[in-house]
Amino acid sequence: MTDNVLELTEQEAHLSAELAVELSRNYTSPEDPDLIFDLPFLAAKLPERARRFLRDFALGEKHGHCVVRGHRIDTARIGDTPDHWRGRIRPAPEFPEEILLLLYGSVIGEPFGWSTQQDGRLVHDVFPIKGHENEQLGTGSAELLTWHIEDAFHPYRGDYLLLSALRNPDEVATTVGELDLNAIAPEHLDVLFDKRYYIAPDKSHLPKNNSTTGDDEAALRFASIERLIHNRERVAVLYGSRSAPYLRLDPYFMEIPEDDPQARAAFQAIMDVLDRSLRSVSLLEGDVLCVNNHLAVHGRVPFQARYDGSDRWLKRVNVTCDLRKSREMRASAGSRLIGC
Repeated sequence: MTDNVLELTEQEAHLSAELAVELSRNYTSPEDPDLIFDLPFLAAKLPERARRFLRDFALGEKHGHCVVRGHRIDTARIGDTPDHWRGRIRPAPEFPEEILLLLYGSVIGEPFGWSTQQDGRLVHDVFPIKGHENEQLGTGSAELLTWHIEDAFHPYRGDYLLLSALRNPDEVATTVGELDLNAIAPEHLDVLFDKRYYIAPDKSHLPKNNSTTGDDEAALRFASIERLIHNRERVAVLYGSRSAPYLRLDPYFMEIPEDDPQARAAFQAIMDVLDRSLRSVSLLEGDVLCVNNHLAVHGRVPFQARYDGSDRWLKRVNVTCDLRKSREMRASAGSRLIGC
């Protein structure tokens, strides 16, 4: 084990797989309210070494990402990589793997979802979809997915992002980068802490990438996104501690006022620093990647999708340390969906 990679033993991998399969028989879906309530109790059954590793990662903030490696994936059970996330039978054959990801999420916080992403599913599918090849989406392929903070536009964005690899035969790399504060000039640092930048929602939150019906309920679901698009407020790229700042940026969906050359120069400076920091993390089958959404940006290299059932297939879960802060945008105190 290194500081940010944990290799499960065969016994730990077996225990985790058996636990997930057993639990999949007791619940109906990742959104099952009983499962959501039980997650912290169930997570106590995970191997202690994995739980301690994730807690140390979350509380210590020594790294922007970590990997838990060696989980068993029953490829015969989960079947081929789907061609779309819409219309799939629920619970899906890979429900045990979804449960395992939710259990990990509950070790470091509270898993949550967006009513404006993948029709409000709590666990998202990440695989190439025909027609999305050149989109800035997790379901894209041919286009470089520009590095970013997940849902940087939103005030209630997650604290962590979990990605698990069900299949990645071509070892398509996820890119991860962290800020070297010493590489930022003091005059740029001051500007980056000022609210001088605009961020728009990414396209995964738009109606065209969900199964909208055009009714009042659908309109309400996307109302908050519309407000963020039309009533833009300036935000800072850096926040928190001046000696160990957090990040908030998504360059592809950001704008800088034309009359603010200082903001533009500072933005280019931090872009260059993060570009130089990027490293490739090729998730192998059974790997789980945890990204600190305050400390690390992430993206994906382009690849050639085959659409034959063998393509890269990940599962994704957002995690927050403070579910209460988003209460105004959740339908009830118990709801895990943000977006009303």
